Amino acid sequence: MLMEGVFAAISTPFYSDERIYFRKIEANVAHYSRSLLAGLVVLGSTGEAVSLNDAESRDVLRAAAQAAAPEKILIAGVGRESVRGAVALAEAAAELNYDAVLLRPPTYYAANLPAPAMLNYFDSIADRSPLPVILYNIPKCVPYQIPIELIAELAHHPNIVAIKDSSGSVDRIRAAVVATRNAPKRTVPVTQIFEAVTARMLSAPSEPPASFVSAASLAGAAKEKLVALKGHDFSRAVNAAESIGPLGPERRRLAVQTEATASPPKTRTREVGFQVLCGSASTLLESLQDGAVGGILGFAACAPQACQEIYLAWKDHDPALAAEKQNRILAANQRIVGDLGIAGIKYACDFNGYYGGRPRAPLLGLTADEKAETEQLLREIRN
Repeated sequence: MLMEGVFAAISTPFYSDERIYFRKIEANVAHYSRSLLAGLVVLGSTGEAVSLNDAESRDVLRAAAQAAAPEKILIAGVGRESVRGAVALAEAAAELNYDAVLLRPPTYYAANLPAPAMLNYFDSIADRSPLPVILYNIPKCVPYQIPIELIAELAHHPNIVAIKDSSGSVDRIRAAVVATRNAPKRTVPVTQIFEAVTARMLSAPSEPPASFVSAASLAGAAKEKLVALKGHDFSRAVNAAESIGPLGPERRRLAVQTEATASPPKTRTREVGFQVLCGSASTLLESLQDGAVGGILGFAACAPQACQEIYLAWKDHDPALAAEKQNRILAANQRIVGDLGIAGIKYACDFNGYYGGRPRAPLLGLTADEKAETEQLLREIRN
């Protein structure tokens, strides 16, 4: 799976009584789908995955998948304390046409899990997961930092394709890139313009829905009608016209649109190695310069455009503009994501046109002063 670009680690909205607000998930994902983001991570740290039970997790994955545009890469967070639990959630994600899973280390017994045990944990899940696995290093939340040596070994597993490193250390990003440089290459499908091909793009129906008439059918009926009229066979002409119903402009538009999206896209292939993704918006540019292929960012949940602009300026080989865009978000990301955490990101989503709401207990919402500070930090970063 090609993982280049910026991914938003999206939040999970709740009602005031802490039930999941599925309509808001759908609205947020539809909004993100209109951006230039490469894709979305559902049930990551920003999504409060550890606060959801298994049934809720599956329901959230389903709601997001149903609302996402087919071209957006969907990554499901499947972190669980057991191999069995993580594999079960990965299987659920595969049934919903997700593209990859994000897997953090187990937390509760971390002190009793030496490198061989951690290697076995990741290997066992990757062996059984129907989707490619992205390792997730997040020492801020997990009392364990995946050693570079272990990353280098895991990079040789045929189903472990990338790592998201949220340590905030560019040195670690650089070390991971160097350590995995000799990992086996994989041949992956890409579009004609070398963008990722997603599972939902490939699962497009081969035939348009019965409720629509294809453009080809419209053209064929029109031709039949014209031939009949030229031959003065008016009965045949009427039958040809009625065979496809009223040919108003809206029916024609829907027919052409349906035919255009009904078939899987034309693809080509590309070779990719093990891919390193940055997990901190504050170090996105430096990480890209040191070999990262993109970023999975909590700040992109509330400011996707601002994060994407850094990536695009770097991609366009404009270092001055990229640095300007990076500096623009530093203070906001460090305070909102780094200090205020989930509550900060969710309020920032509210302020910037997405639905955030309050986090689920035991996390608390922001105070009035913290809300005012967040608004001030985002004053020039509207999305």
